[in-house]
Amino acid sequence: MGKRSIKENKNIYQLSREAAGLTRDKAEELMEYVSAERIEKIESEKSLPHPDEVLKMAEAYKAPTLCNYFCTHECPIGEKYVDEVTMKDLSQITLETLAALNTLEKAKTRFIEITVDGEISDDELSDFLKIQKELNKISTTVDSLRLWVDQTVSEGKINKELLKQIENAK
Repeated sequence: MGKRSIKENKNIYQLSREAAGLTRDKAEELMEYVSAERIEKIESEKSLPHPDEVLKMAEAYKAPTLCNYFCTHECPIGEKYVDEVTMKDLSQITLETLAALNTLEKAKTRFIEITVDGEISDDELSDFLKIQKELNKISTTVDSLRLWVDQTVSEGKINKELLKQIENAK
């Protein structure tokens, strides 16, 4: 059995592994090609993880939030284009989605007026940016829902095979 870490400032990768109750050696077994030594380098921040390693950790640790964390904090492209998503419960995601949709419903006519000519004039820019912000809220809540589903699947609360079947049928 591995030693228990007493390190104070643990990074998200180490915290996730420990939350899953895994030693580095056990994590290595679950992740096939990621060695315990490599895990130690990532956790001690001597080396950044590669995207494929993060995917393996997320799966092995049952922590899909690691993928979003990596994209929003360690990938230069993700830092610019991907919003950070936090775990929320399903009811909160639903309410946030409905609130954003309601706001957009009210702004729909203005959105059409602004974009119908394919240009955004100076006097339309402020309204356009407000609408864009609401669209971004919807995008983020969709990502939150996706993360919730991934987490729920990893916990065995949703049938993974049935979910794949249904997704592939569409």
